[in-house]
Amino acid sequence: MKKNTVLILILILNFTILGNVAYSISIDKNESNQINQLKKKYLRPENIPHPEDNPYSKEKFELGKRLFFETRISRSNITSCASCHNPSLLWADGLPVAVGDFHVLLTRKTQSIENLAWDELFFWDGRAESLEDQVITSITSTQEINIDMSTAVEKLNLIKGYKPFLRAAYHVDNFSEEIIRQTLATFMRELVSDIAPFDRWIEGEENAISESAKLGFLLFNKKANCASCHSSWRFSDGSFHDIGLNTTDIGRGAFLKNLILMQHAFKTSTLRNIALHAPYMHNGSLKSLEEVIKHYNDGFIHRESLSNEINKLNLTNEEQNYILNFLLTLTSEKKEVNVPVLPQ
Repeated sequence: MKKNTVLILILILNFTILGNVAYSISIDKNESNQINQLKKKYLRPENIPHPEDNPYSKEKFELGKRLFFETRISRSNITSCASCHNPSLLWADGLPVAVGDFHVLLTRKTQSIENLAWDELFFWDGRAESLEDQVITSITSTQEINIDMSTAVEKLNLIKGYKPFLRAAYHVDNFSEEIIRQTLATFMRELVSDIAPFDRWIEGEENAISESAKLGFLLFNKKANCASCHSSWRFSDGSFHDIGLNTTDIGRGAFLKNLILMQHAFKTSTLRNIALHAPYMHNGSLKSLEEVIKHYNDGFIHRESLSNEINKLNLTNEEQNYILNFLLTLTSEKKEVNVPVLPQ
């Protein structure tokens, strides 16, 4: 039994070494230099951007944090922003598709709201042009928070415990639609994914990720062409692409009906913490990262609106594993989030 175990370990070790060597043969000195150049594109920003008409303040953040968990803002009094964007699930819900107010089953998956401060368009289909607009759209949607803004304002103004927070943030005693917009947007802009092993590698800690993951990074940027859409430190271009999923949902095409490439196009998701956000895609149709990689390799549907970036990749099983190992390095340590006690 011990001999068999040793033999198996030797075979695994040899396979790993040979696999890396086999791929390394095709990497010349110029390509190695390119890797070092590529790493510069993934440096994390030093500051979180906030718009001039809604600058950050700690007081706005604290008020927005409480509103984010506030169920009394909804028509049913049981739904809050956090119902779908759960901090313990890295600001998503882990479901194939979201569940709205009164437990209505929706048609699209809940996206994580980490790193939205750097985006320009919001929702899977880009129908909101700012985080402030996204707030209002979600609150008034009959499938989400499910309430009109005037009623939401009235309900919140009945809660006396909010007055100290309103005075601290705005020097007023009552909510307005604009206060709700600004404070919730301010809170969400501050939700940034934490440092991951990949970041430590980018900063020069060579042992932070495995050799296999480094090969995956090279493939991600070159042969697999993932970085054409999953670019920058967030691993998202913030744009919209038809990636060939079997779906009748036309996504961005509902707003740009004359643009062929926007039919069935959905916003590029960030890959930060992607290993913790299964299932995947706008409809939750792919259950694992392995399925996602296979989809991009050769599993997509060919149609007129298919993104120009989507092509058969001819990745070997070994190369697909390298990419998977790289994606796992984007998982940061979970930060503990203190859920606030709501005012009474």
